[in-house]
Amino acid sequence: MSLGKEVRNFRESYNLYTLDESEVSSNPFVQFEQWFASAVEAGVKEPNAMSLATSYEGQPSVRIVLLKGFDEKGFVFYTNYQSRKAQEMAQNPRAAVSFFWAELHRQIHIEGAIEKITAAESDDYYASRDRGSRIGAWASTQSSIIPNREVLEQKVAEVEARFEGLEEIPRPENWGGFRLKPHYFEFWQGRVSRLHDRIAYIPEETGNWKIVRKSP
Repeated sequence: MSLGKEVRNFRESYNLYTLDESEVSSNPFVQFEQWFASAVEAGVKEPNAMSLATSYEGQPSVRIVLLKGFDEKGFVFYTNYQSRKAQEMAQNPRAAVSFFWAELHRQIHIEGAIEKITAAESDDYYASRDRGSRIGAWASTQSSIIPNREVLEQKVAEVEARFEGLEEIPRPENWGGFRLKPHYFEFWQGRVSRLHDRIAYIPEETGNWKIVRKSP
């Protein structure tokens, strides 16, 4: 564990951009879209990869998932409804997501309520997936314990045989999408000496968003 002592010496100087209240959009969804477009333009690998944090009975858990759509209704991702994260969201329908784009020295943190999207929306996305991913949705009992890899591969073979010759594979009922409906946004821009810019959006009763600066 010699590297354990060296971790504290890993440092990156953040000095690419600044972020000021006067520069951001009054609408956090517009601000997100602008930053997301910048990440795509900068060639960030999988800019839609986000950390999804959930909790149940006080125990938090986090994992990386892929954002598959967003608008002013919220941020959409997909999973097996029997997975650990899905079960946690069913018990506690609140979650948070974070994006980190190292190439731009930027993070976005979003908190909100969770809801299932409609079956039609899930069907539409499922149909757009490649065949192997559609097969995988049937084969994997996500988050369950299995004795070895061969069990999974055997299940894939069984599902492939079941749908052999069929171009359209129906979406399994235990697989679909969730939407995070935000009630908090924070945009983080790395700065020198760890004096980062943090601009947050907090909803007001008027339906508008209050923009505040937070101390790093």
